[in-house]
Amino acid sequence: MRKGVALLLAALATLLLPCFGSAGETAAPPGEYKRAPGPHAVEALHFTWNDARRRRQAPVKVYLPREAAGPFPVVVVSHGLGGSRETYAYLGSHWASHGYAAVHLQHPGSDEAVWRGSPQPMQALRQALAKPENALNRPRDVGFALDRLAALNHSEPRFQGRLNLNAVGAAGHSFGAFTVQALAGQIFTLPLGREVTLADRRIRAGVVMSPTAPGKPEHRLRAFSRIRIPLLYLTGTRDHSPITDTRGEERRLPFDHTTAPDQYLVILKDGDHFTFVGPGRPGGGGERESRRWDLVRMTTTAFWDAYLKGDPQALAWLSQGCAQTLGTDGTLEKK
Repeated sequence: MRKGVALLLAALATLLLPCFGSAGETAAPPGEYKRAPGPHAVEALHFTWNDARRRRQAPVKVYLPREAAGPFPVVVVSHGLGGSRETYAYLGSHWASHGYAAVHLQHPGSDEAVWRGSPQPMQALRQALAKPENALNRPRDVGFALDRLAALNHSEPRFQGRLNLNAVGAAGHSFGAFTVQALAGQIFTLPLGREVTLADRRIRAGVVMSPTAPGKPEHRLRAFSRIRIPLLYLTGTRDHSPITDTRGEERRLPFDHTTAPDQYLVILKDGDHFTFVGPGRPGGGGERESRRWDLVRMTTTAFWDAYLKGDPQALAWLSQGCAQTLGTDGTLEKK
């Protein structure tokens, strides 16, 4: 991962990417894709890893297929502002049941400790968002976690030989979306015009929920010009930021300005910024929200299967079945 100083934390956004395919793909019947839990029982392991070089601790929750040899592709999950390693359990447990190791990181400085017990929690969150070190630490937390996983894969009995670290994905929501975009190679332009990137070449694909875009239009095309990995952007028509002035319609900008192939955008009808948090989200849920969570599970699992497992049937479903499954509940686009 290249080092740099990124002072750009403007809009936090989300896009659910498209689902069309290229000629010659294996035909797949329309319908739902792995909506139900998979064949593996799932165990959840809690750790607190110490990054001695940065004098920083990393709380982690790992969802693993229980009593299965693997090796399993790895998905590292980065929470949104004010979240924790417990957030997005509905995704981590689902992916693990279908044969993935889902590694949920907690980012000190922009996690739940920022607002819990504060008399002004929203103000506390805004202050955390304004600190450049919190933007820098997030991609570096992911890099540290991948180093740690590589060591555990050699020596720790619960992990030994069970992780496929040649098939690594990154997923994130809101501030976590910023994290994934940075890892994918987004270019950040500093106030004096210097460009930096925090890319990590170990990341092979990414799921970006509520993506972010540079505030200045002239920076947008350049910002995404070095992204080369497949990305699935997810957002909703009501995905307005509760912290910044980002509007839902701006969430698609990273997709629009990424020139690489294998870019997907899914926009969920009436989905808001907290839709992607899943059960336990602020404001409750309901039947329509449960349907959106199912759509997030299905599209992300198909995306991982296609780009981390190389499954042609998953790629075919993204091409043909995904649009039909979304129906009137969402739209999709693809590059």
